[in-house]
Amino acid sequence: MSILKIARMGNPALRAKARRVEPSEIQRPGVQKFIDDVIETMNEYRGVGLAAPQVHESVRLIVVGIQRDGEDDEDEPKIEVLPLINPEITVLGSELVEGWEGCLSIPEVRGRVPRAAEIRLQALDRRGKRIDRTLQGFPARVVQHEADHLDGVLFIDRMSSFETLTYLDEYARYWTKD
Repeated sequence: MSILKIARMGNPALRAKARRVEPSEIQRPGVQKFIDDVIETMNEYRGVGLAAPQVHESVRLIVVGIQRDGEDDEDEPKIEVLPLINPEITVLGSELVEGWEGCLSIPEVRGRVPRAAEIRLQALDRRGKRIDRTLQGFPARVVQHEADHLDGVLFIDRMSSFETLTYLDEYARYWTKD
C-alpha cells in the first residue's frame, strides 16, 4: 500500500466533477489497491474521510470513518472505515445543522458549515454490493463533505458566512470550549 499525495486548494483536480465507477471495474486489482491506498492515506493524515479527487483521481469514490454501532469491543476498532463507490445522498427532512469542518486539502483551516442533519446514503461497497443507510449527525456531515468533493465543491463553498473561517491554532485558542 502507498501514501498518496493530497491535492491542496487551488489544484484543478479539486474542482472537476468526478466520473462514475462502472460496477465491472470495482473488482479489478488496481481499483482494490487504490481503495486500500486511499484508506491508508486518510489514516496517515488522521482524517475522518477522503475523496478520490483529493488524491488526484477523478472517480466517484470516497472513504469515511464512521463510529461503529453497538457495544464497544476491545477486539474491534470503534471506527468502521467504509469505502463508498458512486455515493448518492438524499436529504431527509429540512433540518440544517451548522458544525465545524476542516479538510485535508485545506490544511490548518476550519469553518462552520450548514449541513443536512439526516441523509439517506446509497452507494456500492468495495465488492460492488449495494449499501443503503440512513445517517445522522457527524457521520452524515462527513459523508456530505466527502461527496461534495466528487462534484468539485469544497467546504468553504458551503459556508453561509466567512466569520468563522479560522486557522487551526486560532480555532483551538478561541473557538473550542474548555
